Amino acid sequence: MSGFSAEWLKLREPYDLRARNAAVLNAVFNLLAAQPSVTLVDLACGTGSTFRALSPRISARQTWRLVDNDLSLLAGVPPSSPPNVNVTALAIDLNRDLQAAFDIAADLITTSALLDLVSGDWLNRLAIEAAARRWPVYAALSYDGRAELAPADPTDRRIVDAVNRHQRTDKGFGPALGPSAAPTAIEAFERVGYTVSHGLADWEFGPTDREIQTEVLSGWAGAAREIGHPPRREIVDWLKRRRGLIAAGRSSLRIGHVDLLACPTGMR
Repeated sequence: MSGFSAEWLKLREPYDLRARNAAVLNAVFNLLAAQPSVTLVDLACGTGSTFRALSPRISARQTWRLVDNDLSLLAGVPPSSPPNVNVTALAIDLNRDLQAAFDIAADLITTSALLDLVSGDWLNRLAIEAAARRWPVYAALSYDGRAELAPADPTDRRIVDAVNRHQRTDKGFGPALGPSAAPTAIEAFERVGYTVSHGLADWEFGPTDREIQTEVLSGWAGAAREIGHPPRREIVDWLKRRRGLIAAGRSSLRIGHVDLLACPTGMR
């Protein structure tokens, strides 16, 4: 599963990196610190942004299994960097064959910007499969439904409400969790005996971040059109006003995300 272009993933990657919650990320590195070698499985890897975010700060010898069902994105996965890092990219449909990603001994499961796209049933499957192996899971950048746009526009709230409805439509895993992904994940992992640490990991775009603001807001307008509310003319006029603010260097945007690290109880 991916459904995103390589261009979009490249555009968002530096903002994702900046947004990652430092406390949760440090807990991930502390979890791996004492091990001479580690194996990590990254689900819905895209072109490898999670690998690029984590690998430079892991001192151990690393084996990465990067999994996605989009062959064009997997073609952009970084090659291995001997002698300390080995990378394997695998094309796997995570909805149909999650277990195929887990047929090796791993020290950590990672994923980014995935949990809000999956169904509750799939998330429960992930928690059960991880717990059966006592593997910790680091899931970053789950959208949580919060959005703050400045300066405010009267139609902002109606657009964000439509986006949050659209986030719950099927993204390839059944009805998606959307903004409820993080609390649902916390509950799912706690049910299987895990301890979960979590924190905010918000995107923050300032007046000079014109390209990504334009892409995000255009995507929101498209989502609202698919939902069918607000009326099409209202959506078009809203996007025109917001693009004008972006072009004038007057627009800023904060979008809520959550990072979490779920570990079997007693694991440090």
